[in-house]
Amino acid sequence: MTSVTDLPHRTLSSSKSEPRLEPRPVDEALYARAQAEGLSELQARLLASRLPGYSGELLPLIAPSLRYLAHPEKLADGRRAAERIAQAVAEGEAIGILTDYDVDGITSHVVIRRTLVELFGVPEGKLHSLIGHRIHDGYGISLPLVERTLAQKPFPTLVITADCGSSDEPRIARLKAAGIDVVVSDHHALPVEGPPKSAFACVNPTRDDCEYPDKTIAGCMVAWLLMSLARGVLIEWGALSESTPKLSPWLSYVALGTVADCVSLGGSPANRAVVNQGLKLINRMDAACWRAMATRLGADSVPFNAETLAFQMGPRINARSRLDDPYAALHFMLAENDGVANRQLDVLDQDNQSRKAIEADMAAEARTLATAALDADEAAVVVLLEDGHPGVQGIVASRLVQAYGRPALVLTQASAPGMLTGSGRSIDGLHLRDALQRTFELAPQALPRFGGHSGAAGVGVPRDQLDAFKAAFLQAVGEQLEGRTLYPRLWTDGELSTAQLSLTTLQEIETLGPYGREFDPPLFEGRFIVEALRPVGADGAHLMLELSTGPVTCKAIWFRALTPGELPGFNVGDTLHCAYKLNRNRWRGRETLQLMVEHASPC
Repeated sequence: MTSVTDLPHRTLSSSKSEPRLEPRPVDEALYARAQAEGLSELQARLLASRLPGYSGELLPLIAPSLRYLAHPEKLADGRRAAERIAQAVAEGEAIGILTDYDVDGITSHVVIRRTLVELFGVPEGKLHSLIGHRIHDGYGISLPLVERTLAQKPFPTLVITADCGSSDEPRIARLKAAGIDVVVSDHHALPVEGPPKSAFACVNPTRDDCEYPDKTIAGCMVAWLLMSLARGVLIEWGALSESTPKLSPWLSYVALGTVADCVSLGGSPANRAVVNQGLKLINRMDAACWRAMATRLGADSVPFNAETLAFQMGPRINARSRLDDPYAALHFMLAENDGVANRQLDVLDQDNQSRKAIEADMAAEARTLATAALDADEAAVVVLLEDGHPGVQGIVASRLVQAYGRPALVLTQASAPGMLTGSGRSIDGLHLRDALQRTFELAPQALPRFGGHSGAAGVGVPRDQLDAFKAAFLQAVGEQLEGRTLYPRLWTDGELSTAQLSLTTLQEIETLGPYGREFDPPLFEGRFIVEALRPVGADGAHLMLELSTGPVTCKAIWFRALTPGELPGFNVGDTLHCAYKLNRNRWRGRETLQLMVEHASPC
């Protein structure tokens, strides 16, 4: 049975901003083509409503395989970067691994470190793990991180970054001046001036001169491709045996980072392939971190799927860096035995519980402050939480997007005097990083630092420039959205017949996975009679239901349906209009169908 530890917030029927249930538009040409290529009617409909306008081959999407991955040689600067890494390995140089502190950064770190140690034979004493502190250091190659790098013994002559570095030219120049070559591997959008000039190499698929066909891969995938290329170079040079294992087992980490970083799982054969293969590897439970998580969630949580990574693994790893230094997350992922993994997971769990409490308070304040933006019908919600925790900005921004159907940016005080720091989340149809680039063009003094990608981004804003920043940002967002009407909505895949309310249908849906950003899990709608209900959970916030339609009665669960102490706004015998997912409830080896209610309102 799915755990309630960290599922996304559900929409309450009593909410002021109740979402509209709208059927997804279907690309009729793709719908017909999918059926002609052997997909069932339901599978074809799901595909055609998630990939409008897609004209490429379907097989790489519906049957994800590593054979569809492009060769890493196609990455601009890839060969140059790989040769520099190979040189450092061959000549016994000390190497720094500098990555971001979120799940993408941590999994990138694991890929690089395990490759260097276990495949390339680099002694642990020659490696330095350099991960910034979200609050004290900030994102990317920060000045404090530069100082820590320069103080390392033995002194590193090479630093490999992952999931950061593309926008850090001044700090890279400082490292270069000290005699350190910096190989940047990243996936965030490059600044308008291009790759950092002081970097020895910059491997980033978003480069204008990069021939790698998929620009949406996560930072951990870029790191995996780069280290795979370095393995090939070392074999060419005779420094490694041709029998040296490939990096395929590390795709388990790449799958986690890819899902958690919310990169596209839609028209991306590469992302779909690595998540599909990574889940197979994870479910072998070969690594202590996977076994510890399976034990924590319960035997019925296995096999893991993409939602397990997104809502169970990812938040726990992120929670550590949101509230404290991220090394417990790294130690958890690298744990060599179950005892160490369980102890580190205890730390992550405690942080995750603290994060939830902080998030609840900040989200409540943010919704209050958002009223002015909604009343003015502004194109985005921008709020400043004076006492907010900077580590929880992004989650709160996501809650605002869910509640109001428009992009959101949450700001808090930064550690630097006179500065604010913020995280934003976007909606379909708005490229957030491009909007921030336009904001910078309109008011450069109001946005000295920013970075990110289409769905998420971070900013640094001088406090005395907040009004100028907000005005420029709203203009930039408005230019992209071009007057589009904004409101919270839930896209649904229509209704299922009573015959389709079965595990067979769920298996049919799962065959089309993995699901994630830009390839959302199917959400259906329908009217059901409430046959039974009871609040469950420590605070009575969840609802267990029995719902019937025609001759079929289904068990259902609605997580976070109520605020503590609240009573449902409906009774046994009432008819509910529900938006729901199909779910497999496992209990003592027995599987039954369960509905996961996302939203419900009395008819």
